[in-house]
Amino acid sequence: MTDLWPNGPDGPDGPEAAGQAFYRSLGGGRYESSPATVGPWSVKSQHAGPPSALLGRAMEEHEARAGFRVARVTVELPRPVPVAELHVQVRTVRSGGRTELVEGELTANGETVMLARAWRMAAGPADTPRLRPEAEPPPLPDPQTPHTMAGTQPYGYIAAMEWRFEPGKGFDTPGPGTVWARQRIPLVAGEPDTPLTRALTLADSNWAVAFQLDHVRQFVINTDITLALHREPVGEWLCIRSATAASPGGSGLAAGQLFDGVGDCGRILQTLMVAGR
Repeated sequence: MTDLWPNGPDGPDGPEAAGQAFYRSLGGGRYESSPATVGPWSVKSQHAGPPSALLGRAMEEHEARAGFRVARVTVELPRPVPVAELHVQVRTVRSGGRTELVEGELTANGETVMLARAWRMAAGPADTPRLRPEAEPPPLPDPQTPHTMAGTQPYGYIAAMEWRFEPGKGFDTPGPGTVWARQRIPLVAGEPDTPLTRALTLADSNWAVAFQLDHVRQFVINTDITLALHREPVGEWLCIRSATAASPGGSGLAAGQLFDGVGDCGRILQTLMVAGR
């Protein structure tokens, strides 16, 4: 797997040139995972962004109702998602006149590898006040050379996304972080992405944007992802501004603000387990 894209993500073997996607639909809720889903820690496991987007896409489409939108998704990560065939199932937990709760499950080789619940709500009225409490993000930086993270794979998911940090910064820059990012490839081959799936594909990278915990010296991993959107993100470029809190004898908490080219559109929250190597 180390020579997935030897000429870089934009070269003749790159994901865009090959017309690659994160997944290929096999029908019946089954999906073939591509090498682009490979996460930073192991060639056998996926980054949680693409599979959480796959679940979000299924929950978005399940018994879809006109005038309803997904306002919040919480993804649970009970075990690593293997780079293998995945099966998606969704059911409605509760459906009311203005809100409904749906849940989804992702299985691989007969094991549950991801769970999610989403609240779908009727769209707010036109006279809802436009409230934007957060400062605007920095403008989209100019194109940059591909970014990598110390101690991780330089291909797979990281290469399948385009990252633009503030000048002179990157994944290994200590402290809170801000990054603009977009997918180089679609989530599912031959099918359009949606604002929700684009946001979920990126959301799991929230804590990596603010690498304030030493993931080389310690074992740091998130157990969940919560994405809350007060409106649909616009466009392919999204921006995360992230910071991490942690306490001795406790755990970590990565909180991110999500922006698009229009402005603030949501929040990302992740619980981080911190352990000694």
